[in-house]
Amino acid sequence: MSAALVTGGAQGLGAAIVRALHGAGHKVAIGDIDVAGAKALAAELDPDGHTTLALALDVREQAAFEAALAAMEERWGSAEILVNNAVMTVARPVLDIPPEEFDAVIAVNLRGTFIGSQVFGRHFRDRSYGRIVNIASLAGQNGGTATGAHYAASKGGIVTLTKVFARDLAPFGVTVNAVAPGPLDLPSVRALVPADKLDALVAGIPAGRLGDPTFIADIVVQLASPAAAFTTGATWDVNGGLFMR
Repeated sequence: MSAALVTGGAQGLGAAIVRALHGAGHKVAIGDIDVAGAKALAAELDPDGHTTLALALDVREQAAFEAALAAMEERWGSAEILVNNAVMTVARPVLDIPPEEFDAVIAVNLRGTFIGSQVFGRHFRDRSYGRIVNIASLAGQNGGTATGAHYAASKGGIVTLTKVFARDLAPFGVTVNAVAPGPLDLPSVRALVPADKLDALVAGIPAGRLGDPTFIADIVVQLASPAAAFTTGATWDVNGGLFMR
């Protein structure tokens, strides 16, 4: 099976994606600034380390992605899948966001997706095959309600970057897609939304529930498969009916 890199893969949705890809038979590199967390998950999934690899990865740095790609090639001889999942979220009213905080969120979410797609996109182009899956968000489509403007703007940018990379890489057998989840049943979401407001949030979702992270992970697995050759430049909405096209 293919070898995948999941950024921000040590916890939350990233960990769910790592588990799903590994469960589907892929070799998985877990890239994260939380190296201890990445190592713990890698050891849990494969104590012998044949099919998992923990990597220190700061998605803001091109050299970090280049090192991750080199490590995957050294270990497994190839890399065919990139999942851009690493994220920074700060909930703050738009008029209160310091410019430095805006830059910090954009650097992780949007710059990180750009650099990763560029580094791995070149590799995939030269091999005439590859799959890139970007984690966008409902916030990037509806302007965000529970997240900051910097988060929403970065996720909207990811939707656009997905189209640009998809168009340019399609002739080389490389697909680029995004998944845009609404509120998911994750510790990060519960930490972002005060307990006294969570019920109201759920009540406002037409489906009447938070999303299942494992379902998002299963979509990533499908988009990362060879069978996904005719799907590119798309953003897959999973939001309980909060945003309908």
